[in-house]
Amino acid sequence: MAKVVIIGAGFAGQTAALYLADGLNTRKHQITMINKYDSFVYTPSLVWVGSGTMKVGKTQFPLRPVYERTGIHFIQGTATEVHPDEKYVVVERTDGSGTVQANYDYIVIATGARLDFGATPGLGPHAEGETMSICSPPHAVQAWNKLDTMIKRLHQGERLKFVIGAGFRGATCQGAAFEYLSNIHKILVKEGVRDQAELLWFSNEPKLGDFGIGGGRGSYHGKLISTEDFVHAIFEDTGVKWQIHRSVDKVEKGRIFWEDENGKHGETNFDFAMLLPGFAGPKIQYIDKDNNNITTKIADAGGFVKVDATYGLPHAELKNRPGAWPAWYQNPTYPDIFAAGIAFAPPGTVSEPHTTPNGTVIVPAVPRTGMASGIIGRVVAKNIVSLIKHGRMGHNERMSEMLTICIASMGSSLWDGLASTLVVYPVVPDRRKYPNEGGRHLSITQMDIGLSGAWMKRMLHTTFMYKLKGYPGWKIIPE
Repeated sequence: MAKVVIIGAGFAGQTAALYLADGLNTRKHQITMINKYDSFVYTPSLVWVGSGTMKVGKTQFPLRPVYERTGIHFIQGTATEVHPDEKYVVVERTDGSGTVQANYDYIVIATGARLDFGATPGLGPHAEGETMSICSPPHAVQAWNKLDTMIKRLHQGERLKFVIGAGFRGATCQGAAFEYLSNIHKILVKEGVRDQAELLWFSNEPKLGDFGIGGGRGSYHGKLISTEDFVHAIFEDTGVKWQIHRSVDKVEKGRIFWEDENGKHGETNFDFAMLLPGFAGPKIQYIDKDNNNITTKIADAGGFVKVDATYGLPHAELKNRPGAWPAWYQNPTYPDIFAAGIAFAPPGTVSEPHTTPNGTVIVPAVPRTGMASGIIGRVVAKNIVSLIKHGRMGHNERMSEMLTICIASMGSSLWDGLASTLVVYPVVPDRRKYPNEGGRHLSITQMDIGLSGAWMKRMLHTTFMYKLKGYPGWKIIPE
């Protein structure tokens, strides 16, 4: 009997769990999910929770019924230690009843991101913080409560400033912040108070429309345009201002202190701010058979698991090496350890890193959420099934071979809502395959904005919630 442990029931982990249960006989093999919470959260729709157009309960479903139906063992708790020589995980149960040990033959680290608000003093919705977040259900609810208060103040005649974007020099997921900004604009228009509000996009991106994937070009209604021009047109049309290529030094009440690409320091005032934090890996310690802490051998400085990527390449070389990105998402030191989604350590950034005269490196990290996480979760699960059944792996997909679709809604209405859609192939540019197109297939890479995108965004919410419950036909729905 083979034992497989998955840590984390997000997009990557839940997808991996379903494919493992589908590919293995759970009466003969044991699949164990370890997750701190007993619910799955459809994170993309927290944008709507944070803008008051969706109840938080509609973004979640209980995990236990899914696992009971599919034969997956569930431990609700936090993994604190992995012992790769002896092949077991130490888990602190969420209910406070102590620790439990989970043995494995293969393990999938799919913890998602640890929100590192502490990397930026004053950032976050906690007691010491001054900004909002939409990265978790409680944060999104808190953001809406604050936003609702701001709207009431606008109705009373006040003029207020809203700042949305990235609160850390290496933050990722700019697409989520961009969508939240678009939803706030839509709400303020609907409320009739848009002219009393200043909306500002604040980001570490070197250019508008970079989104951590280096921007790029694509087709828009038969014309070839850049993502920078696409976002610029949206901001011009909606009256959004922007400050980009900036690193937040700290946040105080109503003030963001920053450094720009030239090393200049300044500050930006705000009445309401939602700034994404830096992401870090889980605080899991890796302990060898002699009780030595070998975490630095397994994970990088940020806590992300090292996999079959080529690390340490200068950006100038990495951008021309699509094969440097991982194919199997397998740790080279311990081949029975896999990492999926945000949990794996990328070999570098897609966007061009920039070092200021003060030595500050400003560059958005490559996004590894949503669609990419699901794809990687599937690849990892299928390889583990193949290893158990045949003793070899047969599935791989690098991010330099991967298609992704990003849909940023502007309101959740299916009647008067809009959404901007960005289809990118591949996520990581392959300049060897597409040398004259900036590394991407220009016919597949496309941009659009309209009502159809709003319908697609809502359809994705419904279909993915169905898929990740493992209901009949779930595999038909692509990751």
